[in-house]
Amino acid sequence: MLGCGALLIFALSVPAQSITDSDPDASPARPTVSTPATLTPTGYFQFETGSLGATTSPEFGTRIGVEQVTKLSVLHWLELSVQTEPYIHSSDSKGGDKEIHPGEVFLGPQIELMPAEGARPAVAVSYVRRLYESPAPELDLGTFRQSGTLLISNDIAGFHDDANFILTEETESGARRGQHAQTLSISHPLKKFTISAELWHFTQPFLRSYAVGNLWAISYPLRPNLVVDGGFDHGLTDTSTHWEEFIGFTYLVPHRLWRK
Repeated sequence: MLGCGALLIFALSVPAQSITDSDPDASPARPTVSTPATLTPTGYFQFETGSLGATTSPEFGTRIGVEQVTKLSVLHWLELSVQTEPYIHSSDSKGGDKEIHPGEVFLGPQIELMPAEGARPAVAVSYVRRLYESPAPELDLGTFRQSGTLLISNDIAGFHDDANFILTEETESGARRGQHAQTLSISHPLKKFTISAELWHFTQPFLRSYAVGNLWAISYPLRPNLVVDGGFDHGLTDTSTHWEEFIGFTYLVPHRLWRK
């Protein structure tokens, strides 16, 4: 949580005059499980930072983590991202044993295959590879070694939807299993706010079960390049994490790394 607060203070301390009319807006992917098919503005760093608290899961009693995703589009069709959880505090289901660990580290590209145009949706694919495996307990997604995703985003009648179709390779004690998942997020503006609702489903091959959940979130742009968000998620099956609450922000650094 301290890391999230420090980054937010840094973001708010950037002088307003440094943001010009030519600077692009932030393109938040958080706080939903779904990732948009559209990429971040080319040449700009984007930071997606937040804190997530969760309770009651097959793997833990409580879990608090700080999440950080750093993105950079190096071409108009190619985005690179690094996903980390620098801090995780967890306890077992009885509230006894408590542990603090750094979370896992993932790296991968996202490639836009088809940009949105008129009624045509944006379509992209992504690949993520784990660089560091953490001993900290996981959420519904489990511990995966690598994953591939088909991403589709569209705008229809004032609503924005993001759909993801995910295949992962899960690992546990040297064993490997395939996992598949589907997510659908629908967003709608309400004055300056954006309300998001989402349904998601993940198979859990090592539990021979599946997790299903329902997420609700709200976001608000403090500036065009700084968007804050918050919300909650409720697991609907016995092997889902029962409750998750989250808060965070998306910050697009208003300085291009290279000239066009």
